[in-house]
Amino acid sequence: MTEGTTSAAAEGADTLTRLEQEGEIAADYLEGLLDIADLDGDIDMDVEADRASVSIISDIGGRDLQKLVGRDGEVLEALQELTRLAVHRETGDRSRLMLDIAGYRAKKRAELSELGAKAAAEVKNTGEAVKLNPMTPFERKVVHDAVKAAGLRSESEGEEPQRFVVVLPA
Repeated sequence: MTEGTTSAAAEGADTLTRLEQEGEIAADYLEGLLDIADLDGDIDMDVEADRASVSIISDIGGRDLQKLVGRDGEVLEALQELTRLAVHRETGDRSRLMLDIAGYRAKKRAELSELGAKAAAEVKNTGEAVKLNPMTPFERKVVHDAVKAAGLRSESEGEEPQRFVVVLPA
């Protein structure tokens, strides 16, 4: 192995270790939150697409955890930001950690991927750009990925919180 290869492999391992550390810090923070709120949930950690991913899942149907999701995921978004701040406080580094509660984000990702694929199909059929409704950054990213997978390109336009995706013809 050359020195460059060793260095690149070590850097990849360092990144994984850093992301695993973020997940551990986030899990500890969220366990404390669940205890304070007197909610039951298991915490699952993973590393996906160069970011730590933490999920709170329930073995009793997740009705209690819906309180932590809130209307349209608003509470989930706030908890994700608080968890990122807790990680930042411990590590000194900005975190891109992704939090999911009771499968909300996973379900939302599937719905948005389908929306992106349908919009891409419409653009391919009509040759006209399609503007979608305003979305959060997470939602826009999922749609952009689905449009790219369909072989088209897309852009975000507008200002937060009214920023939206435009699917463009090839």
